[in-house]
Amino acid sequence: MKLVPWGDVIEHAPRVIAGARRFLDKQRGGGADIDAAPVPTGNGTPQERVQVLEAAWQRMQADLAQVAQTNADLAEQNARLIDQVERLRKRSRWLVGGAALLALGLLMLAWRVY
Repeated sequence: MKLVPWGDVIEHAPRVIAGARRFLDKQRGGGADIDAAPVPTGNGTPQERVQVLEAAWQRMQADLAQVAQTNADLAEQNARLIDQVERLRKRSRWLVGGAALLALGLLMLAWRVY
């Protein structure tokens, strides 16, 4: 477990968590940002409706960019962890092989002594 880049994981964790929490808060709120600027019904002019819809579109684009960044951060962190786990797996194979050779050597030594 020493090979896992825990420093990097810990360094990136607050950004990932903060982004995920902001996104989840917006989802739980049921789109509170959009409710704050409702689309005018029959009273509003077409230009006002277009402006409100453009503002909502921009907010949705910002949310999408935030989600994409959070996903990219998670993917990068996941790739690092996978790489380190693969290294640990290879080292554990070498360790098991070395232990098997050591045990075989000890058995041969014990066989010669008796």
